[in-house]
Amino acid sequence: MFELVLRAPEALVETVSDALSDDLDALSVSVEDADAGTEAEQALFGEPGMPAPRPGWDRSTLRALFEDEAAAERAATLLLAQDWTEGLSLQALEPVAEQDWVRITQAQFGPVEITPSFWIVPSWHEPPATAERVIRLDPGLAFGTGTHPTTRMCLRWIAAHAQPWSRVLDYGCGSGILAIAAALHGAAAVDAVDIDPAAVDSTCANAVANGVTLTPGLPDAAGGVYPLVLANILATPLKLLAPLLAGFVAPGGSLVLAGILERQADELKAAYAPFLTLEVSDREDGWILMTASRMA
Repeated sequence: MFELVLRAPEALVETVSDALSDDLDALSVSVEDADAGTEAEQALFGEPGMPAPRPGWDRSTLRALFEDEAAAERAATLLLAQDWTEGLSLQALEPVAEQDWVRITQAQFGPVEITPSFWIVPSWHEPPATAERVIRLDPGLAFGTGTHPTTRMCLRWIAAHAQPWSRVLDYGCGSGILAIAAALHGAAAVDAVDIDPAAVDSTCANAVANGVTLTPGLPDAAGGVYPLVLANILATPLKLLAPLLAGFVAPGGSLVLAGILERQADELKAAYAPFLTLEVSDREDGWILMTASRMA
């Protein structure tokens, strides 16, 4: 394969990317800050779930992958000959070294320690010697592999409060990691629901891989009350879902919420105040875990 590397001003990035992908047979196109690592580097940070404050960098590097050299040369020639691509420049056209991409990808994901005895382990790794409980989970389409602080905090809470819950609800289950953790820590029955059918499918597959029984489905599959309700989503949907999620918590039960930034704590407390009293139970890397209990 061959890689075509172009330099483009912000105004051309989207159009050139579309042309490479849609018209010039590029296998993939990536865009990065051309000034990364210099004093001119521009950080484009947005709040989780919100758009970035700017659409792009002043100067971007576009990397397009092609099946062969002829296709890459053709794409470069056609693009640079257009009147509308003024400001676009060719940086490189070079072969891509053969690599074991599967091995490289797998090397990025190792076992994740939740507690000394509880680990998340990809299928290509052996569990650590100290692991008494293990979730086998490979990176996939659905959110939740144990590497993000919000997921780790939820998993730590489950491990610290393990008990024979009669029912557990994982609302917004993603990969099903929290639901599986609840099942491994004593839950008799676990409902795992998500608005994304792909997440439901992922949860089903991961439950089988871990030898646990779950009831995955879309949100309307949740019903009744639960001694434990888990929701690792984001602050905005958690606020909107306050009446629903609080209503699922059984007398004496617990609500565990994640996907919340530290500065959003008061917003969440206010949203749930008519139903339950939320408190911050854990913190990690600017994220917080909030929990509440319903009186028995």
